[in-house]
Amino acid sequence: MAQLTSRTSRRHVTRLNTTVARPQSTDGDLTSQDQALSWVLDTVRERVRLQGLDPVETPDEAAKIIDAVLQDYDQASARTGAVSFLDLDATRAEVLDAVAGFGVLQPLLDDDTVEEIWINGPDQIFVARGGESELTGLTVEHEEVRRLVERMLRRSGRRLDLSSPFVDASLPDGSRLHVVIPDVTREHWSVNIRKFIVAARRLSDLTGLGSITPAASAFLAASVRAGLNILVSGATQAGKTTMLNCLCAEIDPRQRVVTVEEIFELQVPLRDVVGMQCRQPNLEGTGEIALRRLVKEALRMRPDRLIVGEVREAESLDMLIALNSGLPGMCSIHANSAKDAVTKICTLPLLAGENISSNFVVPTVASSFDLVVHCRRRPDGSREVEEILALGNRVENGIIETYPVFRRVHGDLVAVASEIPALPKFDLNAVPTAGLLSPEDVTETAAKVRGS
Repeated sequence: MAQLTSRTSRRHVTRLNTTVARPQSTDGDLTSQDQALSWVLDTVRERVRLQGLDPVETPDEAAKIIDAVLQDYDQASARTGAVSFLDLDATRAEVLDAVAGFGVLQPLLDDDTVEEIWINGPDQIFVARGGESELTGLTVEHEEVRRLVERMLRRSGRRLDLSSPFVDASLPDGSRLHVVIPDVTREHWSVNIRKFIVAARRLSDLTGLGSITPAASAFLAASVRAGLNILVSGATQAGKTTMLNCLCAEIDPRQRVVTVEEIFELQVPLRDVVGMQCRQPNLEGTGEIALRRLVKEALRMRPDRLIVGEVREAESLDMLIALNSGLPGMCSIHANSAKDAVTKICTLPLLAGENISSNFVVPTVASSFDLVVHCRRRPDGSREVEEILALGNRVENGIIETYPVFRRVHGDLVAVASEIPALPKFDLNAVPTAGLLSPEDVTETAAKVRGS
């Protein structure tokens, strides 16, 4: 793994170790930058505590305290011979990050090239850039990790303790936080922060990035406007959430959209949107709100579209019932291929109870979903659409009839179907289909397939 050599790494190579006791005066025993920084941090935190401030909510007030403490230290160090800070502006920014931001992680969160951050131990802080992982030169003590996680969870209302050693939460910028603590982990806290980087907001943006062809983009945009039910599949970090956001951008802006998620990740660029997320149980073990409950509540909110961030378990049954009632919707699912996604969405509803059988689920899936858009991550870290699969209404021997509409042929995403799936929905919503699947393209693709 490549070592991080950016300015951010060099600026924060000093540990934010706050275990040094705060002296009553800045005398000559502060002989290192590390000791001086620890004294400033402790002094700032003490003044913030005495004034009853929340530095995250009032960063400007925290900045004033930092300036005052640094000024006091600078004057005292001139008298006593204590070490001086080489770069006062850099020190001020570092202290502000530690007190009002997320400490040593803040520059990484501010870096748009960083996609994900994870901590395995005090000297094992990793980042992902362009799909590739890098070991940074940063270090952070155990108590500082605990303090950072507590600060990150403060706004979410979620808790992390021995009775609940896992937590999922959203950061103010939309990043997703996941933390696991010992004794589930072997020794250290495991922290993952998946940043929400807006690489694309619309399907046209994905076309510009090379993730999808103009023809496939036009087909998907028309499919969304026609009200087709779409399942977005792919592995972790394959771009499913981005694809779901881009598909939602094609919804008629006059329609009302309700989204349900475990943790807020979707950012639907429409004017009439209601988003809901799950809730953990409280200390008494009550008050939990599961995704199944949210799907049911969403149906009472007059939605024109229902968007489920990701289905993992029994909530897939409630979603199928909603889509089968005529409500257009979309969701995402983890799967290795488009066909695997169809198999999985036929299996997950069985987790809802012993009285749910495949004889009910499989035909319901066939009549509920129209398309599967499968995304994948290439070895170089970029994302692309690998296949667009159509579901038919026929079911034989428990298997749903499917056929590819677009798929990769010699690396190119091309049309391979000669008929528009779910054509009655296009007609009902007056969405033109001319040119969506060009006969010339289909013929040319068929020739390529025969020749390969």
